[in-house]
Amino acid sequence: MSIRLGPNQYGKAENRVVRIVRDTARHQIRDLNVSTALRGRFDDAHISGDQKDVLPTDTQKNTVFAYAKKIGVASIEEFALALADRYLEACPAAEGARVEVDEYAWDRIQVDGTGHDHSFVRSGGGVRTTIVNVDGRGADRVAHVVSGIKDLVVLKSTGSEFKGFLKDEYTTLQETTDRILSTSLVARWRYEGTGVDWDKSYESIRALLLQRFAEIHSLALQQTLHGMGTSVLEQHPDVAEIKFSAPNKHHFLSDLSPFGLDNPGEVFFAADRPYGLIEASVVRDEAGDAGNAWHAIPGFC
Repeated sequence: MSIRLGPNQYGKAENRVVRIVRDTARHQIRDLNVSTALRGRFDDAHISGDQKDVLPTDTQKNTVFAYAKKIGVASIEEFALALADRYLEACPAAEGARVEVDEYAWDRIQVDGTGHDHSFVRSGGGVRTTIVNVDGRGADRVAHVVSGIKDLVVLKSTGSEFKGFLKDEYTTLQETTDRILSTSLVARWRYEGTGVDWDKSYESIRALLLQRFAEIHSLALQQTLHGMGTSVLEQHPDVAEIKFSAPNKHHFLSDLSPFGLDNPGEVFFAADRPYGLIEASVVRDEAGDAGNAWHAIPGFC
């Protein structure tokens, strides 16, 4: 019997970084959660405990905070790419670097109709994400960027149906032509390259996802996701593919008949579990090889 070390990586997870830009009296805020990981020739660390090739996770953490000051956060994608390149420069045994960044949005507090210069309220419109994988150095360097949004909670109070589904002896679900459709959406999209206006692209895709969710008369959550993804690929040629994970946040019509009350689609019980989990990918036929782009990204088909 032969036993060997399999795939492995190590890094520093969930570095909470808040970067304030205070060059003027009107401050800017970037609120990040950064996780880093290196993969490569680290056999000695695992087999014999020899750490000579290991860049400590504490060093990775320190680099995150130092770079937040040194280069700033123009966009989370640019920040993640810079960190990945730095780790590969600092750790010769590393063959690849993975940097994941979540960004929490803040809105300015409105005072007399104007956004305050230095006071903010946390936004509830989803969490921006990016996952960068960089392999190699110099002429052999390959970078993959998968950006997205998570915790984007959306709901439409009509314009959704679910009927004509397969039935057997265990089926109790009734067909409907009018239901609430709601989900806490996770969407991630892979870019073909890195020459992207990251902030502009994110805002455009987020707005498009919301617009299409509202516009599509939904015959199923699957159909809605496909329509949303198709629109993104049609309008963003630099996106190779988009993947969705969408828990169906069920809303069941409450039976008010024991109280002598009619309920024509007005009062619902919002169930948190169990829930349907719908996952889908929409892919451009001519998309390039994904390589390590989706490395260690759970929760997608």
